[in-house]
Amino acid sequence: MKRLPALLSALVLTSWGLAQPANPAATGYGDRIYPALGDAALDVQHYDLRLRLEAAGAGQAGLSDTLSGQATLSIVARAPLQQLSLDFLGPKVSRVQVDGQPVRFQQGAEKLTVTLPGTRPAGRAFTVTVTYQGTPGLRIDQSDGGLRLGWITQGAGSYVLSEPDGARTFFPCNDVPADGASYTVQLDVPAGYTALASGTPQGSRTAQGRTVTTFELPQPIPTYALGIHVNRLDVVTRPGPDGIVLRDAYPVGLPQNLRTPFASSGEMIGVLQGWLGRFPFATYGVALTEDPGIPALETATLSTFPARQSSERVAVHELAHQWFGDTVRLADWSDVWLNEGFATYAELLWTEQQGGNVPALVQSWYSSVQRAAPRPLVATRPEQLFDASSYLRGALTLQALRLAVGDDPFRRVLQTWVQRYGGQSAGTADFLRLVQQVAGEPGAAAIRPWVEQAALPPLPVAPD
Repeated sequence: MKRLPALLSALVLTSWGLAQPANPAATGYGDRIYPALGDAALDVQHYDLRLRLEAAGAGQAGLSDTLSGQATLSIVARAPLQQLSLDFLGPKVSRVQVDGQPVRFQQGAEKLTVTLPGTRPAGRAFTVTVTYQGTPGLRIDQSDGGLRLGWITQGAGSYVLSEPDGARTFFPCNDVPADGASYTVQLDVPAGYTALASGTPQGSRTAQGRTVTTFELPQPIPTYALGIHVNRLDVVTRPGPDGIVLRDAYPVGLPQNLRTPFASSGEMIGVLQGWLGRFPFATYGVALTEDPGIPALETATLSTFPARQSSERVAVHELAHQWFGDTVRLADWSDVWLNEGFATYAELLWTEQQGGNVPALVQSWYSSVQRAAPRPLVATRPEQLFDASSYLRGALTLQALRLAVGDDPFRRVLQTWVQRYGGQSAGTADFLRLVQQVAGEPGAAAIRPWVEQAALPPLPVAPD
């Protein structure tokens, strides 16, 4: 995510009308920043989401702010289970099924607790299907100036913006980055609207005033990286490098000059592939919203941008997240610099390729971190997730590594990181070990002060 401003008792609902015990305390997944999120006993393999949107009421333009949904989660138990909890702030649940059998559930303020029909042993695969309808949940990220997260209906359309924990506003999930999953998304919308989601389109049909479109994403991604856009859109498709399909979506009538930052997506992919290895998805593109109050976000295969606040550097930043964040997932939110620092460094790689002033860019990063309160790279509080250290100190760490070991070893570090941990989650300790293995002690020694110390090391400069 490119956070532009930062950087430049709910009623308990019970199924079947039967009294249920109080919602048990969530054990959580163990994330150091958001310890209550997730269920550590679950490994969600796949989400099948079927979402239906309606037009706004008579005399109103755009879409209704209500949603009908059915989410089927394919899960493998990581421990013996009699009950499970899913993160969910969303609409009222009407039914839950486990392997097709109706079961009891309890919908609390932040968790949907499901009682299983018998114990599921560790390693057992099963499905949970949740049917729901109503207004998506509300999640305000107070650590980032009150940014609304999750499902957003604004102007003529709807879209999602979920980082770090907004996916739970519109589908029940294990809302932690470590538990990635593949997706099938079916969007049923009023005719005349275009529906897009992360992944490759599998076909569309229109009948009786409705259009249904399905998308498949076979690679596992974190919940926050799922992208959905429904609006009156102008979709432009063109070939990209190495067989990648480029697909961009702009609100109808958006001026041409606001599309310019994304004209070079194919060239950007080529440049980054030279450093990071092959692009990890079959398709890529951008979807713009005219909502002025949002940052850009690396929604997988379909990055989300504010139409009037974007640039080439923001575009390449979100593109780089397709490798760092969407493919190599965070083991813990405290390690978010592995997403943001790496994506910020991609801005340098693009600037360098375009003949820009790299020393000035590095100096600007350093000065910005100096003005902020320097800290070690691993975050300890939510308000640190998207600060100057996560972005700029993270990028400076990579610059220090590159200057210490040279371009070829540095490239091997980046590509080995993606090859080793692609489709998995990883943390800071994993990166430090990998640098030691690939670049040796000179590389590890160069980055330890940047990662571990609060004090800011000297500005990394190229040797004469």
